[in-house]
Amino acid sequence: MGEFAAFSFIIILLLAAYWSLVLFPRQREFKKHNKMVTTLRPGEEVITFGGIIGTIQEVDAEAGVAHVQIAEGVIVRCITASLTRPYIPDDVSISARIGLEAGVENQLSKRRSS
Repeated sequence: MGEFAAFSFIIILLLAAYWSLVLFPRQREFKKHNKMVTTLRPGEEVITFGGIIGTIQEVDAEAGVAHVQIAEGVIVRCITASLTRPYIPDDVSISARIGLEAGVENQLSKRRSS
């Protein structure tokens, strides 16, 4: 009976560690992404999961679809989950230089914290 209790305790401990190290951060990122998507308004520039930069034309939150203009006269329908972040040219240029220039990581972390 003692071995079963010890084994159960270890399993519960492992499940708690898995939840706190894997599931909880994912839930937090999911909520953060959903909040970002629900605040999108027409006219804002966004980056899609595929790396395409476009301007929001319309968002249908109930259907989970956004109409994004990627070129003059070209509007695509995207699922809102594919809209990764707002397009901020300075952040994108800093991200592109990571690994190529020394100290760039510090610039990016300073911009995100302010």
